[in-house]
Amino acid sequence: MFTIANKPFHSRLLTGTGKFSRPNVMQDAIAASGSELVTLALKRVQMGETPDPTLQLLSSLPVTLLPNTAGAKTAEEAVYAAQLAQAALGTNWLKLEIHPDQRYLLPDPIETLKAAEKLVKLGFIVLPYCGADPVLCKRLEEAGCAAVMPLAAPIGSNRGLITREFIHIIVEQASVPVIVDAGIGCPSDATAAMEMGVDAVLVNTAIATARDPVVMAQAFKQAVITGRMAYEAGLATSSFTPPLQASASSPLTDFLGKTA
Repeated sequence: MFTIANKPFHSRLLTGTGKFSRPNVMQDAIAASGSELVTLALKRVQMGETPDPTLQLLSSLPVTLLPNTAGAKTAEEAVYAAQLAQAALGTNWLKLEIHPDQRYLLPDPIETLKAAEKLVKLGFIVLPYCGADPVLCKRLEEAGCAAVMPLAAPIGSNRGLITREFIHIIVEQASVPVIVDAGIGCPSDATAAMEMGVDAVLVNTAIATARDPVVMAQAFKQAVITGRMAYEAGLATSSFTPPLQASASSPLTDFLGKTA
């Protein structure tokens, strides 16, 4: 169990809701994942007079909805979007996303910090999607963010933990939950992230675009549990550092029991 803003969550796997072929597939995948915190794009909230079937379905599930501001290009746009979500959904939880670059969808660190500072003052529980920048993550934490969400790799790329070394530093320095977001492409990526000591991972594309999203959601659920168990158990020190040398797991004796 881990907590964000004093709210406990049993599952350390967060899931997104984009790219699923059908709403019922998304529903079954969320159930299989065990996720209790689910993101959704604000465009679903702003469908106007036409009810969005995905939003309707999500509202009926026993999960905490985490609207995101994907599509915002500035702090001002993100704050406006957050206020729309709060009015429409009645929640002050928010995944803050600001990425003006549409090719790589990389988060804007300056606008993200500006928006986070304002949204925290307005009473939002802010979980910012950000680069794997230890200095920025610390600044976001100091601004009052409830968690930080550094990327593993560009959104939807399935490239895995490209930012591994920086995430190590972020985890070491953080006093709020660290949730690795974006780029997690397979269950082993999730396990590796959890073994590093992150508090949770967020997965969308790798589940939604799998041949069988429900089974893949189950695989990610188990991967996160396994990674966390390994972290808490304490990983053995790697011997693959120079000079490379084997380390016997049994006493060094000859066949007849004499010490070698």
